[in-house]
Amino acid sequence: MTRQDDLPPADAADALRLIEAERAAAASRLQPDARLVYWPWAVAWFIGFGLYFLRFSPDGRVLVRLPGWLPLTVLFTLLVAAAVAQAVASARAYGQVTGDSAQRGRWYGYAWALGSLGIFAGLGRIAEHLPHDLGGLLWSATAVGLTGALHMAGGAIWLDRDLFRLGAWISAINLVGTFAGPGWHALVVSVAGGGGILVVGALARRRQWHGS
Repeated sequence: MTRQDDLPPADAADALRLIEAERAAAASRLQPDARLVYWPWAVAWFIGFGLYFLRFSPDGRVLVRLPGWLPLTVLFTLLVAAAVAQAVASARAYGQVTGDSAQRGRWYGYAWALGSLGIFAGLGRIAEHLPHDLGGLLWSATAVGLTGALHMAGGAIWLDRDLFRLGAWISAINLVGTFAGPGWHALVVSVAGGGGILVVGALARRRQWHGS
């Protein structure tokens, strides 16, 4: 580095460009890669719910003869893997963040954990009294509905339009799949839900690259 490099910018335009470059660099360090946040969930939904549709299709049909336990096992395994990937990416990016943002993140995480435990505890008492296809629809529609609602809440908290729009999209397709009925719900969530998460992740990453 020469003494010339240490000099301040020659004019206001150069100064503004330098400030913007530094701002973008700082933002990229404090934001996790959007692909690591969104895409593991897209893969989990596409594969997990896709296998569920193939095994438990509408009207009791079986398109692919898989063991009955396999779709849910794959789905939950992929969901756990997605949660771990997101947690690691977020911890690396937000590890040094303190104050209100950190507090909002913790409280938001508590909402996810307690909300999930609450609905699963309740559904566990109800689903066993329903036919298998309706019990499966109750579980998946409630879980996907909670996901959509909390995504919209997260978007409102952080003024994140991508997150809010994704939550609205998930809520809408959940309604469509629920009214379509058992089997169809899994297909809608797999294709439209997984695809929507994939698209939002790509758009969010593109905005990160452009510093906007």
